[in-house]
Amino acid sequence: MKSSFGISSPPAVKFPEITFPTPHILLVTLNRPRSLNCVNTDGHYELEELFKWFDDEPQLRCAVLTGAGRAFCAGADLKEWDQRNEKRARGELDERPRLPPSGFGGVGRRRGKKPIIGAVNGMALGGGFEIASAMDMVIAARSAQFALPEVKRGVGALSGLLPRLHMMLGKQRALEMALTGRNLTAQEGERWGFVSAIVDDAAPEEDVIKRPVVQKALEYAECIANNSPDSVIVIRDAIMSVWYEGNVDTAHDEAHDKWAKKLDEGENIKEGVKAFVEKRAPRWVNSKF
Repeated sequence: MKSSFGISSPPAVKFPEITFPTPHILLVTLNRPRSLNCVNTDGHYELEELFKWFDDEPQLRCAVLTGAGRAFCAGADLKEWDQRNEKRARGELDERPRLPPSGFGGVGRRRGKKPIIGAVNGMALGGGFEIASAMDMVIAARSAQFALPEVKRGVGALSGLLPRLHMMLGKQRALEMALTGRNLTAQEGERWGFVSAIVDDAAPEEDVIKRPVVQKALEYAECIANNSPDSVIVIRDAIMSVWYEGNVDTAHDEAHDKWAKKLDEGENIKEGVKAFVEKRAPRWVNSKF
């Protein structure tokens, strides 16, 4: 079954709501507003499958992730977590790990292939900040708040965020955020470098897609979607390599060996050069990478 844009049917999900604002963009809305969009076990696995599908769907080139209601995501579902602890105390084994291989929200440890932009409309706390920090870009509403309150709950935040936080912010700022558990404003996030842009607030009940933070994120997504799909995949992967290799030279070698020949032999690099010579807009084809 195809959508009106020719996009294949996405996996069946209950937690996130998915829409397609344009033919090449996926909008994902965390949709448990009464629970401040806390992510339960089913939600983690649903998001992992959804973003795997996004990476494999040739028509899609960029995604935007936001939250319904007044929160982006307030972290883990602690009520479910407490129930799992009680089951474990009774000697009952968990049917599956709390988190999938891709980590919190299906993105905490995702390397992925295509970019996801976070439109942070409110609180991004604990795992919610882990989701935000895993985004390729973060657009924040003016009242957005970011925090790691795990230290106040006896939790270790050991799902992959802490090493990334050191790389993102430097040792002192990472330790300040993780050891105090204090809330950071959107303005501090912009000064610290993990927020790309700040926009005006909207009422929580306003239609998600009409919110300024989502509109700004969609503007960036459209800008990305208008570029060569091959180049977007290759350039993103080359930058992400440093996260995983921890060494610039090793990351360079990996990206060059993996992509240089494929990119040079692809259709879009030829189209991009030809369009420049002919002084016209390029006509990209969906990436085969």
